[in-house]
Order: sequence, then structure tokens, then C-alpha cells
Amino acid sequence: MRHALALILCLLAAPVAAVQPDEILDDPALEERARDISAGLRCLVCRNESIDESHADLARDLRLLVRERLVAGDSDEEVVDFVVDRYGEYVLLNPLTSGSNLVLWLAGPGMLLLAGALGWGYIRRRATSETVGEAKLSEDEEARLRQILDK
Repeated sequence: MRHALALILCLLAAPVAAVQPDEILDDPALEERARDISAGLRCLVCRNESIDESHADLARDLRLLVRERLVAGDSDEEVVDFVVDRYGEYVLLNPLTSGSNLVLWLAGPGMLLLAGALGWGYIRRRATSETVGEAKLSEDEEARLRQILDK
């Protein structure tokens, strides 16, 4: 039981282990700011991990760069802007919602609304339209149908 608990605790702590002890700043406030910033920056090697969780060498370099800029006195926004200027907007885990990205952000909901409107229009038109080419039964056919249904 103790081994299972130790294994579970190790697995839960795995993402935290990416930051090496030699990277941690002495000032807890600066370290907290560095963690907040690095949690929002994408590892360019791992693709869908933050640099705070990644074990890649590039992620380590980026974590060190963030801490360097904070120690130099940059604000959080200045640090993020510096990294974005250097590596592009792709480095952000949550892309900006402005400029050309706005088209991408609005395309999904826009397509959903368009598909809903087209579907609603189709169903409404189909329900109200008369069926095309519906043939009327002759008197003989109606009599035969009534006879079959009565049985």
C-alpha cells in the first residue's frame, strides 16, 4: 500500500519536476511571477506543454530567459513580449484574440451558427412545402385501399 501511494505521489509531481533546483530564484515573489509566465508559454519542442512542465533543453533555456528578464526588472508583459518577439505568437499557449487571430477565433462559432441556420431553414422549408410529384389515387385505387384496410 505504501508503494502504491508513493507511486501515485511521484506521478502527480511529475510536471513540477521540470524546473530544476538551480533555476529557482531566491526571491519567492519573482519565482511565483516566473512560474505564472512560464505556465503560459508553449514549449516549442513538446508542442502542447508549457515550458514549466517540459523537460526539453529549449524549455529550460526559455525558463532561464524568463527568470533573467524578471531579475533585470522587466514587467510580466515585457517578458512575454520579449519572448513573443523572439519566437513568434506560436509560443503563447493562449493565442491573442486580435488581428488575424480574431478570424480564427470567430470562425468556429460562425460556422456553427451558419450550419444551424442552414439546418433550421432546410427543416422548416421541408415541413411547409408540399411533396413534389405526389400522385392522387383514382377512385378504383381508393376503393381497393379501403377494402385492404378494412380486412
